[in-house]
This record gives sequence, C-alpha cells and structure tokens, in this order.
Amino acid sequence: MKPVSLLFVVGLSAAVVAAGCGKKPVEQVAPVANADSAAAAQAEAERLAREEADRRAREEAERAARAREAEEAAGNARATEEVRSTLAAMIHFDYDKSNVRPDDAGTLDQKVAILQANPDLRIRVHGHCDDRGSDEYNLALGNRRAQAAKQYLVSHGIDASRIETQSWGEERPLVDGHDEGSWSQNRRDEFEIIGGGDNLRRP
Repeated sequence: MKPVSLLFVVGLSAAVVAAGCGKKPVEQVAPVANADSAAAAQAEAERLAREEADRRAREEAERAARAREAEEAAGNARATEEVRSTLAAMIHFDYDKSNVRPDDAGTLDQKVAILQANPDLRIRVHGHCDDRGSDEYNLALGNRRAQAAKQYLVSHGIDASRIETQSWGEERPLVDGHDEGSWSQNRRDEFEIIGGGDNLRRP
C-alpha cells in the first residue's frame, strides 16, 4: 500500500504544480494586452483629433475663400455701377450750337479714361435738340452734336470704331416745356453702352 500512496501523492503534487504553472502565463499576457489596447486607443483618438482639426481648418479656409470671393464680386459690382454712372453723364449745348462747351470737357475726359481702362467697351452717342426748328434741321443738329462728342473722344486717343452716333432731333425731350429751362436740358448728348460693359474697371 505504501508505494501506491506515494505514487498518488507525487502525481497529485505534479498535477497541482502543473495546474498552477498553467495559470501564470495568462496572468502575465493580460497586462501586455491591456497596455497594447490602451496605446491603440490613444493612437486612434489622436488620429481622429487630427482629422477633426484638419476638417475644421479646411472648412475655415473655404469660408474665408467664399468671403473673399463675395467681397471681390461686390467690389466689382460697385465699380461697374460707378463706371456706368460716369459713362451715362450727359453733356449739354448752347442754343443752335454743336461745339463741346468748356464746362463739359471734364465730363468727356472721364469717359476717355474709362474707355482707355476698358478696351472692349463700345458706346453710342445720342444727339438731341430742343423743339425749336424743323424736324430736318434738328435731326442734322442732333447728328452734329453726337459727332462733336465722338470727335472729342477720338482726338483724345479713343478708336473711332468703338463709338457710334445717332441723332434723335427733337423727338425725345428729356423735359416737357417751352421755356429756356426746359430747352437747355433737352439740348444734350446721351451716352449708351453697346458692348463690353459687363465687368467695367475703374480708370
């Protein structure tokens, strides 16, 4: 009986030791796995934070670009409107005259500068008269007035092909009336953009 008991005890001890040894690797591996998981989670969090920062930076850059474009478009629109207004400024004439008056030369000089700054721009000059005189006479006088403005622009360096003229005689009065106050306003040249006027630059 003693050899069997001894053998049993030795076997049992070996089993206990083996069982105890089998648990130790699990206890040692678990902390390593936990450390790796924490590092991976930290790396993933940092990657997501970088992506979020990059996304916000891109959105901010896009907003800034859109704001600049909107500001530029508004500035261009203001410039175009200002130039259009300057081009539309009329000049006036003395009774039965077609020469450019000295006080209107500055108005035409502004148009010269605009035409020089916008080489694709083309205009038409409309000559008008008051209602005194015959239709035929006033059509001829209106034509001379339109030609006078064109000649002034051409003499200051603008290509004649960019300027058309048209006479309306007395047909399109600016002011109704039969006194000098009305007549003086109707003796005029008007200026119309007929080409290249979409995006006008200031001189």
